[in-house]
Amino acid sequence: MSITVKVQDLVKYYGSGENLVKAVDHTSLSIENAKFTAIVGRSGSGKSTLLHMIGGLDRPDSGKVYIGKTDIFALNEDRLAQFRRKKIGFVFQDFNLIPSLNVWENIVLPLGLDGKKVRESEIEELLVQLGLQDKRSAMPATLSGGQKQRVAIARAVAANPAIICADEPTGNLDSQSELEVVNLMKKCVADYGQTLVMITHDEGIAQMADCIIVIEDGKVVNQS
Repeated sequence: MSITVKVQDLVKYYGSGENLVKAVDHTSLSIENAKFTAIVGRSGSGKSTLLHMIGGLDRPDSGKVYIGKTDIFALNEDRLAQFRRKKIGFVFQDFNLIPSLNVWENIVLPLGLDGKKVRESEIEELLVQLGLQDKRSAMPATLSGGQKQRVAIARAVAANPAIICADEPTGNLDSQSELEVVNLMKKCVADYGQTLVMITHDEGIAQMADCIIVIEDGKVVNQS
């Protein structure tokens, strides 16, 4: 079994005294390469905090996160930012598209920021896969929620990261769009050999994953 992510004794607390919140409390886990792993738990269980640390967006109080052989929090801020751009893609519930850029520009923006060459044929193929081929010049304000999320997925996949971290990516979608988006993300993972780590509160979506990690009170209570 090839491991993409290894989390060792991760801790993240907020506040102090009576207001202390143990968002992630001495948590350890492994995430298998090229698989779809769902992280589930009730609101406030710490799953978003955990995902943000796996993705290098938030530093822990203690503990380690390895992506491949790299201890990401041993890197300084500049090197961590470079590592994130190269190795990690993000898909958020609120899409995070730039309203002044069209679909194509939103998708290729991270490539430009990292100095990567835009392979237009690959982006076109991705647009076709995601049903966006006739939307390449459209502005975000003209798109439906499902279309916006597909653009966000394309942006995450286009940079060919090792891992895609998805934080409740279907939370703002209707049930039909939700199913379409999850199936598209699964297809992208299969086609591009990427590892998908997704937070969801939806049991149906979780059952589509290769592995389910259950979080309660900042701890992993089950992994199957």
